[in-house]
Amino acid sequence: MRNEQVPDRNIAMELVRTTEAAALAAARWMGRGDKNASDGAAVNAMRMMLDTVDMDGVIVIGEGEKDQAPMLFNGERVGSGRGPQVDVAVDPIDGTRLLALGRPNALSVVAVAPRGTMYNPHDIFYMEKIAVGPAAKGMIDLSAPVLWNIQQVARAKELAVEEVTVVILDRDRNTEIVDEVRAAGARIRFITDGDVAGAVMTGLAGTGVDMLLGIGGSPEGVVAASALKCLEGDFQARLWARNDEDRRYAADHGLDLTEVLTIEHLVNSDDVFFAASGITTGDLLKGVEYVAGGATSESLVMRSRSGTIRRIQTEHHWRKLQQISGDRYTG
Repeated sequence: MRNEQVPDRNIAMELVRTTEAAALAAARWMGRGDKNASDGAAVNAMRMMLDTVDMDGVIVIGEGEKDQAPMLFNGERVGSGRGPQVDVAVDPIDGTRLLALGRPNALSVVAVAPRGTMYNPHDIFYMEKIAVGPAAKGMIDLSAPVLWNIQQVARAKELAVEEVTVVILDRDRNTEIVDEVRAAGARIRFITDGDVAGAVMTGLAGTGVDMLLGIGGSPEGVVAASALKCLEGDFQARLWARNDEDRRYAADHGLDLTEVLTIEHLVNSDDVFFAASGITTGDLLKGVEYVAGGATSESLVMRSRSGTIRRIQTEHHWRKLQQISGDRYTG
């Protein structure tokens, strides 16, 4: 008998409608300096479209709790209630500050995997991360020195260490890692926000990015691991406590701050779906562009089981969309 809990179709093709809707709703707020308003628009649009997808979904990774922004909350049920039981990770805007300031690389992302397979970091909001593409899969170790990992990537990709490019979030908490990368002689591409895009770029040819290192958001880490599952890349993480309160919380909830979490810990399934749509044009995807009577968008859609990777260019026509879903879809 067929296992009904395993998706038997590529629901990533339905999920991309949710990231497109969030991107269209959020993009109108580009550069307007209002993070909560843009987040609220994206969340409402994504929630509306998620409920049209034939799945019985539970939000495992929801963005917003750490800064009191609008959110799709952990434990929320999404989908039509029909179809496979799945875990859902969402980030309606990865790079909310980027969008608010009118900067590149803001995305809307969603990932789905069978129920019970996605790691939940609870209220530990940050983690140390390392991400690489398929060439270096199985060759990294977060517990090893930065130099060793860079050398491993250089060897796997047949590059000199000086030719390896590492993406790092430009944060004070990453100063020590930056110093180690520089001491190794590798190149650095700093990003100000939105490390999901940085992690995904390690798995795609032609991006000029070889690995990602540093401390960033835990929700984004699970989403990025889901994407790298689809790209046959690799990802490791370790929960990072900001203060004594985080350390007490981890102890009370049985979270090991020393454990290296592999990609299998983070997403323990070979049937993962991922979709991302650009909000502001960046290194990974073009952002929403407005034209008379509508807009255009670019999305990335992937499924791990089939290995399918699609880039989708979409034309959106306001009049027809509003006939279907009203003003909520278009902001």
